[in-house]
Amino acid sequence: MKHLNDFLIKLRRIIDEKNIELNAKMKEHTSFKVGGPVDVLVTPIDYNEIINIIKLCKDYKVPFYIIGNGSNLLVKDGGIRGVVIKLTKLDKISVDGEKINAQGGATIAGTSRVARDESLTGLEFACGIPGSIGGALAMNAGAYDGEMSMVVESSLVLDGHGNFLHLNKEQLELEYRMSAILKNNYVVLEVTFQLKKGDYKKIKNRIDELMQRRREKQPLEYASAGSTFKRPTGHFAGKLIQDSGLKGKSVGDAEVSMKHSGFIINKGNAKARDILDLIEIVQNTVKEKFNVELHPEVRIIGEEEDEKSN
Repeated sequence: MKHLNDFLIKLRRIIDEKNIELNAKMKEHTSFKVGGPVDVLVTPIDYNEIINIIKLCKDYKVPFYIIGNGSNLLVKDGGIRGVVIKLTKLDKISVDGEKINAQGGATIAGTSRVARDESLTGLEFACGIPGSIGGALAMNAGAYDGEMSMVVESSLVLDGHGNFLHLNKEQLELEYRMSAILKNNYVVLEVTFQLKKGDYKKIKNRIDELMQRRREKQPLEYASAGSTFKRPTGHFAGKLIQDSGLKGKSVGDAEVSMKHSGFIINKGNAKARDILDLIEIVQNTVKEKFNVELHPEVRIIGEEEDEKSN
């Protein structure tokens, strides 16, 4: 990175040294457990730090990426040039009557448990989704006949100019795995959920049931980024992949899960390149057999190893 020393001097005026890591291994910050190093990883603790870090990056023309807990992220083996801003320290969750407010770095599963403990119903579907509130809103995450659009009331976001915006449900434009957050590269700072009072025992039983179904049907014992592909219109990605004879197909330590064909898993020592090659094999095979195009649900960032050395 050009002018790295000057950049770091100014960065340390914005954020505590203990929240700055140089050459951080992204495999330690993603659920796929792959990926090369990022030049600088920062974990801000308040909104002003985020604004000032982004401004500094723009002043120095340093590329930056916002992540939550990395559960829907595939970082390439060459790593990331620039700065990764990780929001996991912005994780406060508060309850006001039938509403829950959660910061963008809180987990959606943790927020679901808070709702349960407060006997609030509506977030049961999210009990096992492995992602941050910000990522879940951006992707309009869903499972078991529920999705974020059903329970979100509004969100506080940061736009590309450092302005705070309060967006209501309509302004969030929540659709299948898409939102105004992704379209406009907003940073999710807070999400407010409108839930309903319910019966604690029923809510708990529903969460327990869904978690048991996840354990039985999904390869939770392996590193992955959840469902690898978006659901194509009129089809289920997992069934198309299974019917293509790809269950168990592997490249290196990347494998189409034997438990659930919609998941590509890291069996231990996969490289990002293995996963990307397997994604391409799956896409080409399904296209050839069923004339259906599969699109990755996982966010892919970074550069290849050979690009880094150039």
